[in-house]
Amino acid sequence: MDYRELKFPKDSLFLVTGGAGFVGSNLCEAILEMGYHVRCLDNLSTGHIENIESFRGNDCFEFIKGDIKKYDTCDMACEGVDYVLHQAAWGSVPRSIEMPVFYAANNIMGTVNMLEAARQNKVKKFVYASSSSVYGDEPNLPKQEGREGNRLSPYAVTKYECEEYAKQYTMHYGLDTYGMRYFNVFGRRQDPNGAYAAVIPKFLKKLLQGEAPTINGDGSQSRDFTYIDNVIEANLKACLAPSSAAGQAFNIAYGGREYLNDIYRSLNIVLDVNIKPKYGPNRPGDIKHSLADISKAREMLGYEPEWSFELGIKAAIEWYKQNL
Repeated sequence: MDYRELKFPKDSLFLVTGGAGFVGSNLCEAILEMGYHVRCLDNLSTGHIENIESFRGNDCFEFIKGDIKKYDTCDMACEGVDYVLHQAAWGSVPRSIEMPVFYAANNIMGTVNMLEAARQNKVKKFVYASSSSVYGDEPNLPKQEGREGNRLSPYAVTKYECEEYAKQYTMHYGLDTYGMRYFNVFGRRQDPNGAYAAVIPKFLKKLLQGEAPTINGDGSQSRDFTYIDNVIEANLKACLAPSSAAGQAFNIAYGGREYLNDIYRSLNIVLDVNIKPKYGPNRPGDIKHSLADISKAREMLGYEPEWSFELGIKAAIEWYKQNL
């Protein structure tokens, strides 16, 4: 089912935190296309104003430049809101190892501020971004909710703690919370720049420029790469999920497995180049393999991802060709 067919009450107002970022701006765009109202909260620390520039003239769109570390800002942003899609966070496993205190303040306290503001403003549903990094060193595949290992980075700890706080807000205050454990999301508007950029946009940018990208490790790592439209579907379906599913976290992925070396070879073929990659050291805190069991999200949220890796990578390549 196409997420555009989902129905919400007329004049529904969605708050998207981190709405100028990669996932957030795609959520804003999808909700506006469906005819609902969007309020975007972002401090533009990692998001880009260019991602939301095309929405600024839309009467159904409102932008607040503000920081989730400030409770008053969160409270103001939640006023009159029906659904919160909380995407604001600092990503990157290696960067979190360098900046643990900042990550705790931004990701954990920022999320608690948003949960409290949503509760006080009687928001219907609170859907938030978690991460597959919460599985840590748990070796079994596929990754299954309730079977987590030791977290391997401060980033992973922040995401796990956010899940625990969200569970408390459902348990004690009746706020319907739904955690989206994203697995390696990719697609349009994902930033290819910077030391901590995700692997697919980084590969594409370098190859389109005729340069050799660096693969961390030997390239034998595997990932459950998840196209952005699957993530949009999951967030919107969570907003319509029953309260019986609240207080839980769900794997949001396609349920497939791709190896970095294979992806790199495929991109060379599709782009009609033959550029040998450089290989660098493994990144600290990275998980070797990931593959998601998505049966819980399928059963409890009605999540049915339609975008395979093959379909998604074709769409992503076309976008980067036109926008890099």
